[in-house]
Amino acid sequence: MYVCVCNALRERDVKAAARAAGKACPRAAYAQLGAKVKCGQCLPFAREVVSDPSTFA
Repeated sequence: MYVCVCNALRERDVKAAARAAGKACPRAAYAQLGAKVKCGQCLPFAREVVSDPSTFA
């Protein structure tokens, strides 16, 4: 599922980037992927994705 349409970021990519960044922060995950938040509509869902316990399991 897409988390961010503006950057075409998928849920699995955001989770992997959050793990690589070592932070449960959407902006850190986006930066790890070389992207920036554009319109901001994705942030609530991105926060859910990176704060999911399975992200760092």
